[in-house]
Amino acid sequence: MKMYHAKTSAAAALMLMALFVTSCKKDNTTDQLTAPVAEATANEVDLQDAFDDVYDNAAGIDGLTAGEDLGMYGETGFGLFPGSASNTSRCFTVKITPKDRGVFPKTVVLDFGTGCVMNGHTRKGKIITVYSGPLHKPGSKAVTEFDGYQIDNHRIMGRHEVKNTTLPGSNQREFTRTIEAKVLNVNDQSWRTWTANTVLKQIEGNGTPLFPMDDVYQISGSRRGESSKGRTWAAEIINPLVKAFTCRWISKGIIKIRVNDTVGTLDYGNGTCDNEAVLTINGASRTIKLR
Repeated sequence: MKMYHAKTSAAAALMLMALFVTSCKKDNTTDQLTAPVAEATANEVDLQDAFDDVYDNAAGIDGLTAGEDLGMYGETGFGLFPGSASNTSRCFTVKITPKDRGVFPKTVVLDFGTGCVMNGHTRKGKIITVYSGPLHKPGSKAVTEFDGYQIDNHRIMGRHEVKNTTLPGSNQREFTRTIEAKVLNVNDQSWRTWTANTVLKQIEGNGTPLFPMDDVYQISGSRRGESSKGRTWAAEIINPLVKAFTCRWISKGIIKIRVNDTVGTLDYGNGTCDNEAVLTINGASRTIKLR
C-alpha cells in the first residue's frame, strides 16, 4: 500500500508562506497569524512524506528478499522492494535474522553504508525493522528504528510502528500507525519532532490481499509537532483522507491544522487524482501543488 506522498521542498514551503503573507500585507496582525499555520502545514506534509517512505519499506518488503512473506504483497513488493525483477539493482544490503522460515520475531536491517542513491534520494546509515509476524496477518506488527539513517540532508530518528489491527473474521483490513520521531536538517541543525497516530481502513481491494493495484484506503487520526523555531502545532483529520494505491497523491479529505488559536485547513479535493490541495487560513484560500 503506497501511502500518500504530499512532497514539498523548502522552496515550496517558503512560497506557500509568502502567498499568505503577501495577501495580508495591510494587516501585520494577520501576517503573524497566517505565516505560522502555513509553516506548520509545510512541516506536516514534509514529515508525512518522510515517514510514508518508512512505511512503504516495512510493508513492501518482497518475499524473495525476506525468504518469506513478511510484508503485505508477497512477491510483488513495494517501496525499496519493487519485486524480484529488480532485486539485483539495489545499492544497499539486507540482513535478516533469523533466516529460518516461520521463526519470529525477525529483524530486517537495510544498510546503505556511507551513502547511495535509491528512488531519487541519497540515503546512508541503517533502517532496522523487527517483525512480530507477517504483516499481512492480523495481530502482527513491524517496529522500525534507525541507526545513523539519513535521507538527503535529513537525519531520521525515533520509532515507527505499523500493526495489523484487522478484526478477527473481518474481510476489511485495518492497520494502525504510531510515530514518535525527530528529523534533523544536518545542514543548518534545525529540527522538528512529530508524534502521529493514524488508522488506515482498506475500503477497496480487500478480496485480493496480495495484489495492491486495486487497494484504496481511508485514513483517520491526529498528529502533533514542534520545531527548533519554537513553533508547536496540532493536526487532525476531520474528513477521512482517501488514498488509492494507483494514485500518487491523496485524492480526498481534509486536515485541520492549529497553531495557538489560529486554524487552517488543507483540503485534498473531491476524489480526483491530482497534485492539488487547497489551504485555507482566516478565510483566505490558495491552491498549492503537491510534488
